[in-house]
Amino acid sequence: MDHRLRCFGTIPKVSFLLLLLSLVFSFANAAFDLATIPFNDAYSPLFGDANVVRSDDGYGVKLLLDRFTGSGFISSGMYQYGFFSAKIKLPSNYTAGICVAFYTSNGDVFEKSHDELDFEFLGNVAGKPWRFQTNLYGNGSTSRGREERYRLWFDPTKEYHRYSILWTAKNVIFYIDEVPIREIIRSEEMRGDYPSKPMSLYATIWDASNWATSDGKYKVNYKYAPFVTEFKDLVLKGCSADPIQEISAAEGCSGQHADLEAQDYAAVTPLRRLAMRRFRQRYMYYSYCYDTLRYPVPLPECDIVPAEKQRFKETGRLRFGGSHRRQSRRRGRTTTPVEDTDDM
Repeated sequence: MDHRLRCFGTIPKVSFLLLLLSLVFSFANAAFDLATIPFNDAYSPLFGDANVVRSDDGYGVKLLLDRFTGSGFISSGMYQYGFFSAKIKLPSNYTAGICVAFYTSNGDVFEKSHDELDFEFLGNVAGKPWRFQTNLYGNGSTSRGREERYRLWFDPTKEYHRYSILWTAKNVIFYIDEVPIREIIRSEEMRGDYPSKPMSLYATIWDASNWATSDGKYKVNYKYAPFVTEFKDLVLKGCSADPIQEISAAEGCSGQHADLEAQDYAAVTPLRRLAMRRFRQRYMYYSYCYDTLRYPVPLPECDIVPAEKQRFKETGRLRFGGSHRRQSRRRGRTTTPVEDTDDM
């Protein structure tokens, strides 16, 4: 340790910041106590069945996108709150136009009032990194999208990394490798915008050429197909619930809800909060909370930090880089356009 401290004086400032960030992440990255589940015990193909390839040990699955179809899987049940997690490895090389999504939704049951929590990974041309976004919808509030967009501190195509969504009656936390990157705390002012109806877990890979990379400038190039994203060590902890019988489901799930909220990953500890702040300072490049063009009055859950706000334009983007506008969403969904950057 002494030798490393002595060497700090010779490390360039950027390298020092990256090293410091990695140390903060590693200290906050204590592994959760998670029980994985075989794919066939909790999931089934959603579409593109031939492109859903189970692993030999039964604990993983590959989703393929080829020139004929993408693919996806869905949880066998719907859940009233829960912890949804998987280790994921994204396709490499030329991935422009591709969207890989890991998300919860009840859109198949509540078409006009659905809830949703998203990880969406956006492909790129060769040599450019994957970008990703998180989002939250409640009760069909697509006109009030709560998008945030980010870069990663690692190459997600080289090895598996764990991506997790915690959803309780009190808060939502998005995790990467046990590092929280975003927390939404429920408030009375959010009203129905906070997701509260039972949801299924989904994972998909699909052709989003019309918006995913530079507003459709770069399309999926099937010369590089099939594009393969890999999932393993799947975790699903929640109370199975009938979405139509919400009141009885809430009563029957009370014990499991209490157990979920008692888990280590259900709270952002001070060390994790430091890691989350570091991540957001360095890797978040769009936030709806600072997008005053869309929301002249910030949405109620936004915690506006004046020093942080200065880093963003009125569009919610950082004060550098190019832009494009997002025009459409995953199969069958719509949202308001969001400006993005590709020149960082």
